[in-house]
Amino acid sequence: MALIDDIVIGLDRALRTVASAPVAERANPGGPVADADMQDTERLHAAGLMRVNHTGEICAQGLYEGQALTAKDDDTREALLSAAREETDHLAWCQERLEELHSKPSVLNPLFYAASYAMGAVTGLMGDRVSLGFVEATEDQVCRHLETHMEALPEQDQKSRAIITQMHEDEARHGADAMAKGGAEFPRPVKDLMSLVSKVMTETTYRI
Repeated sequence: MALIDDIVIGLDRALRTVASAPVAERANPGGPVADADMQDTERLHAAGLMRVNHTGEICAQGLYEGQALTAKDDDTREALLSAAREETDHLAWCQERLEELHSKPSVLNPLFYAASYAMGAVTGLMGDRVSLGFVEATEDQVCRHLETHMEALPEQDQKSRAIITQMHEDEARHGADAMAKGGAEFPRPVKDLMSLVSKVMTETTYRI
């Protein structure tokens, strides 16, 4: 019954993640920053990048939820769910920024969430050390993406940049925390393969 309860709770979280507006516990880092005038092409480019980041957070929710479902240790499960709650802030900030840029999240989000949830659950079945190592490897990829996005944003879009900067700080900490809890180090070839997979998400959700 406990497993069934976890699945039902997970489905509820999935619906709230994909279908409803997330609520952040922390203030939006871009809130105090004045929005800048941008040309249409610049605004569309900024929106595309923030759409990618939004979908990345959808994927993060799916991964963490899936990993938590099959985690062996209660402490590992709670650490995963705690990170997921903090990632909800990122999701809310990205969605708010998309609205300010007169854009919308990707229509592919439900598919990416489902795929990420399944991947997270399978990873969790491999053991907590592998699962935590997967967190670090994933966050490493996310940090690399965020660094390229900070460079690619229109120079005057400091509002989006403030959000991404805080996201980068949080993601790096999540990866470090996962390794501190005993995560297994993934070899570089595996991380390179993960990078190729993430590129598919990036290329598709930038536009749709």
